[in-house]
This record gives sequence, C-alpha cells and structure tokens, in this order.
Amino acid sequence: MITKYDYKNAGLREMEAPNPDCSGIPVLIDDETMQLRAKKVLEQMKLAELDVLLVYADVEHGSNFEYLVGFIPRFEEALLVLHSDGNAFLLLGNENYNKAQYSRIPVKGIHCPHFSLPNQPMEPHKSFDSFLIEAGIKKGMKAGLVGWKHFTSRVEENRNIFDVPYFIVNSIKKLLGEDGCITNRADIFISGNDGARRVNNANEIAHYEFGASLASDCMLRAMDKLDVGVTEMELGSMLNAFGQRNSVVTIAAAGKRFEKGNLYPTDKKVMLGDAISLTVGYKGGLSSRAGYAVMSNSDLPEQKKHYAEEVAAPYFTAITAWLENIQIGMRGKDMYNLIESVIPKEKYNWSLCPGHLTADEEWMSSPIYDGSEELIKSGMIFQTDIIPRVPGYDGVSAESTIALADDELKEEIRDKYPELWNRIIKRKEYMKNILGINLSEDVLPLCSTVAYLRPFLLNKKLSFCYKHI
Repeated sequence: MITKYDYKNAGLREMEAPNPDCSGIPVLIDDETMQLRAKKVLEQMKLAELDVLLVYADVEHGSNFEYLVGFIPRFEEALLVLHSDGNAFLLLGNENYNKAQYSRIPVKGIHCPHFSLPNQPMEPHKSFDSFLIEAGIKKGMKAGLVGWKHFTSRVEENRNIFDVPYFIVNSIKKLLGEDGCITNRADIFISGNDGARRVNNANEIAHYEFGASLASDCMLRAMDKLDVGVTEMELGSMLNAFGQRNSVVTIAAAGKRFEKGNLYPTDKKVMLGDAISLTVGYKGGLSSRAGYAVMSNSDLPEQKKHYAEEVAAPYFTAITAWLENIQIGMRGKDMYNLIESVIPKEKYNWSLCPGHLTADEEWMSSPIYDGSEELIKSGMIFQTDIIPRVPGYDGVSAESTIALADDELKEEIRDKYPELWNRIIKRKEYMKNILGINLSEDVLPLCSTVAYLRPFLLNKKLSFCYKHI
C-alpha cells in the first residue's frame, strides 16, 4: 500500500500511553518445536552436502548453539558436533559438562576442559584433537563451522572467514586433512532465504513475545520515571526486571555519553535539556527510546529548537511507512528503497539496515539491505530499527518488535495462544485508533509500544501520531 508520506502529517498531540501488557509468564520452547528445528538444520546440511556441522558457543555468541541444544554454556565455551545422520556430540567444560543431560536434542556429552575458565584443572590430560576425534571428526570430511555470523564482504572469500577461536579451527583443519574441507556455514541458521532460524512457528513467537513485551513494559516504566534530578541508575533499575538476561547492554544515559569510556548507568542526574537515551533488550526483542529531557521545544537551546519537525517527525514518518508497507513476499530491497524515499540517506545519514531480524540475540541478521533479493517471510520477527543522524541534533528512537504472519500462522497463534492473540489485537487497535498507523495486515505487534514516540521526555502525554490525508 505504498503511498506518499509527508512529514507534516506526523504531529504531536496529547494521548494516553499504551498499557503495559507483558503476561509475566515465560513460554518455553516445546519438544515438537525442538524436533522441527533439528529437522530444518539437518535438511540444510543435506542440501549443502555436509558430513558434519560444528556449532561453537560462548555466553555472548551462543544463539545458534542454543537453537538446537536449548541452553548456552553460561560462562564457558562449548561445541556441538552434529553429524548428517543425526548423531550429535556436546563438548563442554568443567562447570557445564553436567548440563549435557539437559540437551534438547539427543547428544553424547564429552568433558572438554579446554572450554573451562583460566587455570581450572585441565583433566583429563588429553589434546583437543582427541576430543574432536571422539566426536567423530575424521579425515576427508566435508565440515561446516558455525560461530555466530556469516560474512558478506565483497573483497574476500566469506566461506573461509571464521569467527571461532583459532585452536578450534586449527584442530579441525588438521584432522580433516587435504582431502577434507571446512567452510563457514552460519548461513544454515541465520542468512539467505532458507536460514533455519529466520522464520518462527507459533510456539517460538509466543516464546519471544515474552521478552519483547517485557522490554516494552520496562521502557514505559523508565519513561514515566524520567524527570529532572533522577539518576541514570534509577532509570536503569526501571529497565531491568525479573532477573532476565539482557540481550544488549542496558542504556540509561543523560547528557554527554561515554565519558572515560563508560557504557553503563551512573549516578549522574538528569538535567533540563539533556539528550536522553534508553535501551533494554531481552530474549525476543528490544525497546529503545531517545529524545530530550524537556517539556517542549521552548526548553531546548536555540540551535535545537526545531528537533521535533527536523528530526523526530521525519523519523516517525519513516517508522509509519515501514509498518504500513512491510508484507510477506516483498523483497528486502523494496523496503530499503521505501525508507530511502521517505528519509533520504543523503540528508538523514542512516547507514545500517532499516529493520533487522531478532530472536535469542538482539540482531540476528537482516534481509533488508541495498539490492537485497531476499524475501520477507511469514514467521519473521523484526526490530523496527532505523537510526537517522542529523547534524546539530541528538538522536531519536522508537525501536520495538513485530512479527509477520500469514493466515495459517495467525490461526495457529489464535488457537494455541489465545491470550497472546488478544494482546496482539489490542495493540493493533491502539496503533490504528490512537497513533493513526494503518498497520500492514501481515504485522503482529509483539509489544504495546510499537511506534509510540515521546520526543519531549518530560512531557508524559505528548506523543506522535500520523494523519493520513
């Protein structure tokens, strides 16, 4: 439904904020879904003619591993060795070896002290090669190695770039010998039209909606808490909840950022006119807001008084265009070109993908980039992540999480998760009736604050809406 979008149609008015609506009850991935995940990966291995797939993990880069195993190795490292016949081995360090029994796919656990913390016992006294041999790695195999990303360089051979520790790559190459080969196959999980993790079923969407809506509720709390004299740490305490692990560093920043390289909230107090940045992410989704600690434009210094019309309104218009036009079956380049037409890169200086996939990690990959022929599919979960940078002004953000669903997936969610479906319906009604956004029929908001933007963060009532002419 691409139409002409005009920044003048993005206006500020007083409105009630969306209601916080996280259920507070995590939805676990069920056994049927885990079996489906393993089947998808094995099918991709067959298409790639791989004998074995080795999936590396540490606490920061464990999502591809967790997709099959069901957990990450916390503070250690780990390696899943999955053979094309379905046999699997799990190499774990001293303090995670006892977790092999909890793997969501059948595995044989192998105690590998090389994956333990520094100076812990290296017993049994065996080489790393020997553990790989025990896991079935042998000469002549065609192996795929998976870290956490694939590479898209235009000047290098991307299959030969590995984001996995050298000692692992070196041992695998040595054991495979000249008759074997090893390539980066993270794409099996996260990239291209067939990446296994790029589309989700109803169970997975319900699982991820918990984190997306929790982040959203926390963001509402922080925005309502924000006031002159409130510290960054007080805001940070509003953003973190339920002991859930964050998918990104929590941001609660007022005024000048990164002083002495610091990334975290401090005891700095919010002052009138400060630029404000708030971000929190959990498994399933992130919420981010940026604006100024003012009641209106009049509280801003003279050179920034046009922030609302010069920065925030064009940004909100782009978010509206994104949400109204994204649809199943479109190509990534079509969305990229739409955003370029609404807020031209030459003026608004955005550089990253305008929208990306999310799941266990905040940024999995993106089908939306310049020239992308990748298809937007039912079951994808997106962050509405567009980052303009206008000289003379600080940032703006209303990043949230949505899913795409065809009729079949909608029916599955409605039947299996009726309470989730009711939340989705209420969110869509709010976006249409209050924010003025004619949401694409394929879009399911996974939290209540999708597109909700207060540019003047001391004014708790004033937010953007879009008026179609």
